Amino acid sequence: MIERRIVSIFLPQFPIERWQRQVAQQGNAPSDDLPQVLAIDGPHGPIIHACNRAARLLGVSEGTRVVDMRALCPSLRVNPADLQGDHAALTHLALWARRWCPWTAADGHGLILDTTGSDHLWGGEALMLEEIEARLSLLGFSVRLALASTWGAAWALARFGPVRAISRGPADLAPLPMAALRLGEETVLLLHRLGLKTVGDLAAVPRLALMRRFARAALIGNPLLRLDQMTGHLAEPLSPSDAPPVFHADVRLAEPIFDPSHHLPHLCEDLCARLDHAGRGARHLRLSVYRTDGEVSRIDVSMAAPSREAAHLVFLFRDRLERIIPGFGFDLISLEAPTTEALGGAQTNLAGGIDEMLELSHLVDRLVMRFGAPALSRPLTRASHIPERAEARAEPLAAIPDAPMPLTERPLRLLERAEEVRVLYAVPEGPPAQFIWRRVTCRTVRYAGPERIAPEWWQDKPGTRLRDYFKVEDDNGRRYWLYREGLHGDGRGGDPRWFLHGIFS
Repeated sequence: MIERRIVSIFLPQFPIERWQRQVAQQGNAPSDDLPQVLAIDGPHGPIIHACNRAARLLGVSEGTRVVDMRALCPSLRVNPADLQGDHAALTHLALWARRWCPWTAADGHGLILDTTGSDHLWGGEALMLEEIEARLSLLGFSVRLALASTWGAAWALARFGPVRAISRGPADLAPLPMAALRLGEETVLLLHRLGLKTVGDLAAVPRLALMRRFARAALIGNPLLRLDQMTGHLAEPLSPSDAPPVFHADVRLAEPIFDPSHHLPHLCEDLCARLDHAGRGARHLRLSVYRTDGEVSRIDVSMAAPSREAAHLVFLFRDRLERIIPGFGFDLISLEAPTTEALGGAQTNLAGGIDEMLELSHLVDRLVMRFGAPALSRPLTRASHIPERAEARAEPLAAIPDAPMPLTERPLRLLERAEEVRVLYAVPEGPPAQFIWRRVTCRTVRYAGPERIAPEWWQDKPGTRLRDYFKVEDDNGRRYWLYREGLHGDGRGGDPRWFLHGIFS
């Protein structure tokens, strides 16, 4: 059985360092010699959330009131903290950390990486930790790292162990303080009063004695559960915000580049080979470039039908690569297929030709790439006799039907709203002899009908009148689809009204 390996990345000064990095990007880099703090609202006034090195050297600490620290340090500069921005940035950094392994998640002021089976790609666990530390240091973040077989052990060693700690057993955890168990302050204080100072002290106490005291405590207040998580007796799975895709292809570069177009064909061929082996086709693709400054740029494309044709996938990205902001360059390119569908082998028809529906899906993909998805739609049939209800519009990237819609005797082109016309007819129940539509008089030469359509009683309002549809051709050869709403003496209104609903091609 493969031993699980978890890396905990602790960023102790992440809020203040992110703020300094953000201010520096705006061209207003603060001096490192000035005491700077970030403050949040507290029950008795603002309290300090984070402070830089100059402030810590003057005795300023997190969790204290701003007014007290200003008395200690009159030159203290206070800025508002952005808790939501810190959380979003840390989540974004967790996605960027997938350059080392596919399973990553944010964890307080740090990250958790499941690097099981990934360390050999970096020359071993020690070299992998050095690579992670160097990358984050280039981004301007202070970092402490630890690698262990459980989440709890890695978390504890990253915060209370040596630099770049690699745990090989319980002996490395025994000297750690009680706070390394991720317990609440009240629980840690209680254990200290009981004489338990370290993890080893807690492990030496009989479980039955502690179980009686903490049996009903929540996870943050139960030292036994936290100890079991640290030692691996209680599972603690890693749940990232979004699971990594099953089908993906990566290119790692020795030096940063600014244009991924040269590597895109190889990525598509590699991804399509994986899809072909699994009998799947991609419906959605995501191209991600991991920049050296910690940012991730993405381009998403969708297909009208599942596909694993590399040339077609490359074409879909052709005019979208300009949207990537390279920054100082990127050294990792990833192509993923988050959404796939079953796709069998392609087969030609009896005449040796290609599938027409496949060509239609490729045409839809090209039109969407050129004009955007909102500019295109396709018709969907519905079970209704009322013409305007029998057809709906769907997004072009929805699944295309296996066969084209059958043609009917109704016009393919309907007006968005039926337009009322004035008619002159010889027989009340017959077709119009002539009608005026948009101030143009049309004289009827020939006609067909009527086709009577009754109201749908299960959804129409009471009093809705029936319709009699006529196909009418005028003296200029144009063919129209008109209907008479209601009948004389039907008791549902006055005289019948006439509307033009469609035009035959």
